[in-house]
Amino acid sequence: MSASTQIILALIFAMVLLIFMLTKTKIHVFLALIITSLLTGILGGMDPIETVNTIKEGFGTTLGNLGILISFGVMMGKLLEKSGAAERIARSFLKVFGNGKEEMAVNVTGYITSMSIFCVPGFVILFPLLKVISRAKRKSIVSLAIATAGGLVLTHSIVVPATGPIGTAGIFGADLAQMMFWGIVITIPMAIALVIYARYMGKQIYRLPDESGEGWLEGDQARALTGHDIAEEQTDQEELPGTLVSFAPIIVPILLILAGTFATQAESSSFIVQSIAFLGQPVCALGISLLIAIIFLSRSMTRDQALAFMDEGIAGGAKILLIVGAGGALGTIVNASGAGDVIANYIAGTAIPPILLPLIISTLVRFIQGSGNVAAMTAASITAPIMATLGVSPVFAALAACVGSMFFSYFNDSYFWTINELIGNEKVKDQIRTWSIPTTICWAIGAVMILVLNAFFG
Repeated sequence: MSASTQIILALIFAMVLLIFMLTKTKIHVFLALIITSLLTGILGGMDPIETVNTIKEGFGTTLGNLGILISFGVMMGKLLEKSGAAERIARSFLKVFGNGKEEMAVNVTGYITSMSIFCVPGFVILFPLLKVISRAKRKSIVSLAIATAGGLVLTHSIVVPATGPIGTAGIFGADLAQMMFWGIVITIPMAIALVIYARYMGKQIYRLPDESGEGWLEGDQARALTGHDIAEEQTDQEELPGTLVSFAPIIVPILLILAGTFATQAESSSFIVQSIAFLGQPVCALGISLLIAIIFLSRSMTRDQALAFMDEGIAGGAKILLIVGAGGALGTIVNASGAGDVIANYIAGTAIPPILLPLIISTLVRFIQGSGNVAAMTAASITAPIMATLGVSPVFAALAACVGSMFFSYFNDSYFWTINELIGNEKVKDQIRTWSIPTTICWAIGAVMILVLNAFFG
């Protein structure tokens, strides 16, 4: 058996075992990735001691680059959640967009808030407000839920500074400012499609909260409410943070990172340009954002409460830190074993666009095991060394892995169940139409966008 054949067979066996561990055993994804790294190296012909040392090196290097960013992000997200800033953002967009455009308003709300808050808690936080809008505006809760959940999942999956895209970008070594810009470009047509689909599904499944707010009225019963004057319920908005301070922790790092990129490209030695470049470093930008959140969003909290919420955020983000580190270890092993070079040489001799490789792997992993973050980072870990050899843009390769992670959310995805349980979807057909189909529409749009953008700008 040739060395190249041994390497590829080792990688295939390790990947099959990884999928088996993620779907059929109780082994945590972190341990599964480490086991996969060990098997890829040892079965591929690497010295066992060298394999262990390479795993430690890849794990440490990856977390050294990304650990601070992810930790800052999850702490800030928890403060946005607990302070009520997410609800303030939602109400601000509803006011701006006005009557008749509620789906668009809640979609943009989800899009903005998920840059810092994970999808599931973000949807749970916003859901009571969706019920208020549903009864007051006679909008089906299904249409509002699809639009909101869609906005949340787009940035959570694709747009920096959400932690998943940051982790995927770090594994590929992609520039974060470019990831942010192109991620927004790719998700705009997805967001438009989601709003259109949400309105369509709102007509197919017309469901409003009943008077108690605990049950649902559907079809003719719900439509009968249109003859009644149901006043819009209001929460005590005086207890919510102001609009400016609610948006600031999300907008400030985006502006700083973009400004820092331009300052770096200017190659000027002036104090002002160098200061902007310094503040625009992702670590500095997210650090400043976290300070803003601590100073302005924790005013109504005691010191112990604020610290406890941030600790809670770190605890919730620990899984992502471990997955990112283990993913970096796997990528380092793929590179060190020579598997990356072998696969790259094979792809170079075929008509397969290399940019599709991370998208296809991410899509398969997503469909099999359900987690979008795991899918994107696993695909990044496997393909990053290959993409580098083929000269593929690390930005578009990372975005391809992120897009693949959106494919057909269904029963193995906790977000799927969160959405359908909250809006009262009991029929499998309705569950699939409500969430599996729109995520697949986004995946298809994203795949086309990746191919087009990579062809012109890659």
